[in-house]
Amino acid sequence: MKDNSDDAFRVMTSGVFTAAHLALVPAIEAFIGKPVVTLTTSIGTGEQSIPNRLRRREPADIVIVAEPNMTNFVRTGYVVGDTRTLIARSVAAVAVRAGKPPPDASTPEALKRTFLQAGSIAYSASESGKYLTTELYHRLGIEKECLPKSRFVGNGERTGAVVARGEADLAFQQVSELRPVQGIAYITPIPDELQSYVWVASGALAWSRDLERARAVARFLASDTAAQEIIASGLDPLFGEDLYSALHAA
Repeated sequence: MKDNSDDAFRVMTSGVFTAAHLALVPAIEAFIGKPVVTLTTSIGTGEQSIPNRLRRREPADIVIVAEPNMTNFVRTGYVVGDTRTLIARSVAAVAVRAGKPPPDASTPEALKRTFLQAGSIAYSASESGKYLTTELYHRLGIEKECLPKSRFVGNGERTGAVVARGEADLAFQQVSELRPVQGIAYITPIPDELQSYVWVASGALAWSRDLERARAVARFLASDTAAQEIIASGLDPLFGEDLYSALHAA
């Protein structure tokens, strides 16, 4: 995405918050009195991933990513520590191509059958994909059957898009990343006892040209004003809770 304005406020966001961010752009612009440019809408892979773009110190003002990425960005000095603000919680879900029968994820056993019956399962580079392949399959005792038929979806593409094209049977990703995808249906959260919640945080970049505005936007995203769009995107707003409190309230 090209930035055509020297006066723009620049945002990098991972896919989990993309839908909420795009819906909030007009409100952010009204709040700060500057145009917003969205530089990326995915954590990504390779040279264009958010970590690599930050490593290159690409011009930007704020970054919105899932934990533990934000904690790592604070540790490496990319994000100003006291601006790191927890803004939302996301849950993982499965989805199928429109027109297919709904997937049964009502219980752990039902989800296990759903995974085993799928010919192929699409997963992403985000925290949900890591959880699926390194923990969830193991917890269900199906890693030997399911890892070989699991398809990695990179370069910022949503797993739902692959399923919508008929290139995989089942999409696994965060609800907020599946909901905007056309051509999929029955976005079904996995059972509570198997959830691995994803915590979304915003933070001002250390090299922001307008650090005070970046601080203000981080606070705005954790306010009641932003909550409606956050909920509509499939996320739970957290109103700026600190990570420790949120994790222990789950």
